[in-house]
Amino acid sequence: MTRFAIACSLAALLTGPVAAQSASTGDAALSVTPVAEGLSTPWGLAFLPDGRMLVTEKAGTLRLVSTDGTVSEPIAGLPDVDARGQGGLLDVAIHPDFEENRLVYFTYSEPGENRTNSTAVGRGALSEDGTGLRDVEVIFTQQPKVASTKHFGSRLVFDNNGHLFVGLGERSDEQFRGQAQDPMSHLGKVVRLDPDGSVPADNPYADGSEARPEIWSTGHRNIQAAALNPASGDLWVIEHGPRGGDEVNIAKARNNYGWPEVSFGVNYSGSPVGTGAAQGEGFTDPIYQWTPVIAPSGMVFYGGDAFPEWQGDLFVGGLRAKSLVRLDVDGDRIVGEERLLGDLDKRIRDVAEGPDGALYVITDERNAAVYRIAPQD
Repeated sequence: MTRFAIACSLAALLTGPVAAQSASTGDAALSVTPVAEGLSTPWGLAFLPDGRMLVTEKAGTLRLVSTDGTVSEPIAGLPDVDARGQGGLLDVAIHPDFEENRLVYFTYSEPGENRTNSTAVGRGALSEDGTGLRDVEVIFTQQPKVASTKHFGSRLVFDNNGHLFVGLGERSDEQFRGQAQDPMSHLGKVVRLDPDGSVPADNPYADGSEARPEIWSTGHRNIQAAALNPASGDLWVIEHGPRGGDEVNIAKARNNYGWPEVSFGVNYSGSPVGTGAAQGEGFTDPIYQWTPVIAPSGMVFYGGDAFPEWQGDLFVGGLRAKSLVRLDVDGDRIVGEERLLGDLDKRIRDVAEGPDGALYVITDERNAAVYRIAPQD
């Protein structure tokens, strides 16, 4: 393994609908160490209580990474995935009571008829030897299935009461994206489930009369980062914008975040999105946005002891930014931004906090690695 120091540089890219002042921790030397290598386009990362990691690979394999960095053979029991385009085996999370039930949750692009697909959530119990999942079942399937290979969304977050949030994409194409505003479609939504996939009785549309009962919030584009804010208990999500307008949103029940009617970005062609406005009546504004985009993927609120000055900060993977983005959080506001790992020159797909208080990231490439980020000393 190699080690090298990377200086943390302050990024003065504070764009967004809220006034913000940059805040720096100062230049801090970091130790950035590859702890597992040879992964094929990984997408999601989750720690087990014993310090081992589960890592998904987009083509459809789930790997167990030991504490010494050994990467397992593919874990058996996963369903078939539609790995075309942006699809594949995506996020992974463990049940809050994993030590008792050994349940692992995962999202993937579930194939349908006539080359259609949709985001689905599966779960299964990890065997004691870590070689397979048993009793695998699909607990949620995004409806409707459509013929698209884009915008599956897919992050999984458990809240403090054991409910499961799933961030879903609107499938990108013009003929589908408007369903982000359709209450009878799962496209472009956050959904909230019980751990078995059933609908919580206190969901905002639980009776199904106004909207699909699983729906929590609407008007999202492509959520590829999500985490529970430990200070407030609220779900924070970050979604890709088009050309401009990556958004940080606090996903509250019944809120509508506007896509594709309003956006801080424009279409890839340069044409306006929806009304051409960034904000609109009845829509909830993001608390922060990036133009130009960072292409966010994966996020975690930091609570460890390795970096006491960063406790409560939000760390976000940047695909296009090729950096780990640190956001200084003050209540429900973001008041500063810092870009880390720029010298690594890698697309960062996911970030997690390890049991040792270090940060861990996975890179987005065919021969990828898990890196551990800790203070140099």
